[in-house]
Amino acid sequence: MNGKRILLIVGGGIAAYKSLELVRRLKERGASVRAILTKGGAEFVTPLSFSVLTEEKAFTDLFDLEDEAEIGHIRLSREADLIVVAPATADLLAKMAHGLAVDLATTLLLATDKPVLVAPAMNVRMWQHAATRRNVARLREDGIAFVGPEEGEMACSEFGPGRMAEPAAIIDAIASMSGTSLLGTGLPKERRVGSLTGRRVLITSGPTHEPLDPVRYIANRSSGKQGHALARAAAAIGAEVTLVSGPVALPDPEGVRMIRVETAHEMLAAVLNALPADIAICAAAVADWRATEEAPHKLKKQHQGSETTLTLTQNPDILATLAGLAAKRPRLVIGFAAETENLIANATAKRRAKGADWVVANDVWPGTGAMGGDRTEVHLITRQGVEDWPPMSKDEMAARLLARAGEALQALRSAAE
Repeated sequence: MNGKRILLIVGGGIAAYKSLELVRRLKERGASVRAILTKGGAEFVTPLSFSVLTEEKAFTDLFDLEDEAEIGHIRLSREADLIVVAPATADLLAKMAHGLAVDLATTLLLATDKPVLVAPAMNVRMWQHAATRRNVARLREDGIAFVGPEEGEMACSEFGPGRMAEPAAIIDAIASMSGTSLLGTGLPKERRVGSLTGRRVLITSGPTHEPLDPVRYIANRSSGKQGHALARAAAAIGAEVTLVSGPVALPDPEGVRMIRVETAHEMLAAVLNALPADIAICAAAVADWRATEEAPHKLKKQHQGSETTLTLTQNPDILATLAGLAAKRPRLVIGFAAETENLIANATAKRRAKGADWVVANDVWPGTGAMGGDRTEVHLITRQGVEDWPPMSKDEMAARLLARAGEALQALRSAAE
């Protein structure tokens, strides 16, 4: 990010304190940052704090005579490569969606022709309100990119989606949507390094349910949180996303084509029908086996202490099928390896056996809390070796993986040219 110019708009929410850390991390990576605080933002953090960290004046007032003598809101936009709104409150999103210009921040956003990334932060009920959903959908249609929000405990002691994405996830989204060499050149999004605008991404998520009889089924403890986080991250940076999900208790990600399935056979059929795709990410925990024959009626136990034998057969291997396609094979096929022992060795062997380009290895031993939890620690297995990633939220991991995938696609495109 050396020499890249980021204009940061800080909305009025408690998450504004995270924006100070975002500034610090951006500066560490060589970016220059200017900050604009809304009136509400300045109630939570001071302009002085941002001035010290950015080493630039922090702006707050649309009618500052000195700044507006040079039409400051236009100048600030013109001199930026990218605009980041963090936190983006429900009120600020509403003003953006309706094209209002009531202060310096909203006037600048209405006047800009630069890429805009927003990191929403609000109470879960506000995030899930129909008005906010409409505003978010409108902003996505207008080309605004989103990162987060994450799910977790709120300052108001409620729990759910609405927490602002962590600074690391925002930085990954910045890198993925804007790249490191074409930022600020005026090129369209689909030609920016790292951008997934114009790319098709296919993701599987959740468990599969393999019926034994009309009542019972074989399943696993997958929650679908990682697969859904990947879909949100891909959509946030402009991809056309198809999410094929087994049964989960999660809201559908915004801006994503959703296909719901039950069994491994249904998931495979949906995946093949969704091709072609540039990237396929198999994050679903597909059941390895199913009953050879599904009983037409509920199976009855004979008597206390009796044993019942179930005959099982292997399910289709969706990852291996995608990786082995002669036609319509995605340019980048990524699998997941959930292991409880010999993590790296098993994941490395899986990548080779399946023919995948990458495999994301994660330890799902019960003590880790990864299965069904909000955080994870993964290792990225590629042909070049193993990358050990630090513990992070599943949203952060998703943003980081999609950023890497965007870079990989660009490298493949450059090599082909």
